[in-house]
Amino acid sequence: MSSSKKSPLLFIFLTVFIDLVGFGIVLPLLPTYAHSFHATGLQVGAIMAAYSAMQFLFAPAWGAWSDRVGRRPVLLLSTAGAALSYAVFAFGSTLTGSTALWVIFISRVFAGICGANLTVAQAYIADITPPEESAKRMGLIGMAFGLGFIIGPLVALAGQALIGPSGPGWIASTICASNLVFAFTNLPESWKPGNKPAVTRNRREGVMHVMRTPVLGFLVVVFFLATFGFTCFESNLAILVTQNFHLDDSGARKVGAVLFSFAGIIGAFVQGGPIGKIVKKFGEPKLVALSLLIFAVGLLPMPWLTSHEPLAWSSLFSSAGGSWRLLFLLVALIAIGSGLTRPPLFALLSRLAPENERGLTFGVAQSGASLARIIGPLFAGWMYDRHPSWPYVTCSVLALGTGILAWNKLVRGDGIAPVRAAA
Repeated sequence: MSSSKKSPLLFIFLTVFIDLVGFGIVLPLLPTYAHSFHATGLQVGAIMAAYSAMQFLFAPAWGAWSDRVGRRPVLLLSTAGAALSYAVFAFGSTLTGSTALWVIFISRVFAGICGANLTVAQAYIADITPPEESAKRMGLIGMAFGLGFIIGPLVALAGQALIGPSGPGWIASTICASNLVFAFTNLPESWKPGNKPAVTRNRREGVMHVMRTPVLGFLVVVFFLATFGFTCFESNLAILVTQNFHLDDSGARKVGAVLFSFAGIIGAFVQGGPIGKIVKKFGEPKLVALSLLIFAVGLLPMPWLTSHEPLAWSSLFSSAGGSWRLLFLLVALIAIGSGLTRPPLFALLSRLAPENERGLTFGVAQSGASLARIIGPLFAGWMYDRHPSWPYVTCSVLALGTGILAWNKLVRGDGIAPVRAAA
């Protein structure tokens, strides 16, 4: 691969990575806000939900705009906006009381709007990638997701220790600004809208157009349900393990960090490494269906794992650590299943969507995923309060059913014939 092709992919990888670093930065800081700024549970939840809510609202718009004006200007503008949003976040972290909460909330709204550029990043990859390499290249997005989610909390803790309360925001802002400079000097345009002008639609019309298109609408629903299931899993994992493995607060924090990091590493490895060979062996349609089945198998037994043994690396290799070993195995299956869904699914979207509507199509898919990340934790918490097994059983059955439908629709059916561009 020539350097001209490396530079765009590196920028796209960094863009998605930084988006997830920014998302992960906030997670370990929420208890600090609750304590230092006297935030209520509702206010903490609003700060968390603001990012995904803005992605839900703006992802289709970013994508459709990039279909009209090109990918490069949209990516540059959104990256500049992300740098500014984290500077505002840093400033808000130095304030006190309700003023601090409002500034931080506004910064997360702005960051979510700019973070919806993930849509454009995926469209850029689709523009410069031959069909046979599409799933492998889309795997870079998933790899950036996994690594960013792991690194984000570490950046938050390091920034606080080295600089103070504003440290995490300034570090994220600096990274975004550096990426902007790199993109401005190295990122070529990937899409020439003058060749096939995009059809202008408002947000509602654009969403309905994609959802009514055969197969594309089905793939968007599959991505929504896959994201919904994984969000439910990660929302309740720490609570479930704390309860079933009889952990104190210190043990719960340690185990939660280890399990989430483990899942992120597994997911990043799968999507950044063997995904290309796996797609060549099975093909995108089969892999989408099989990934959901793997996810369902990993999720279903989770609520019934129990142990009174503390987590210790030595116990993982002894007879006393059987439940811990099985827990890590199931988390690995869940991470593998989830990691194998995104690359082939978006490869299919890039192949089936009209070239002049790729940005819009990816935007609708990402909007659905953002909606899943908003309602997933609420649904999982409500179900968990009724019985700890309910969210796991429900999402496992949902994934199994979706996998069977995907097999019938994508593998047995004729649903992967190319979609013609709109007149």
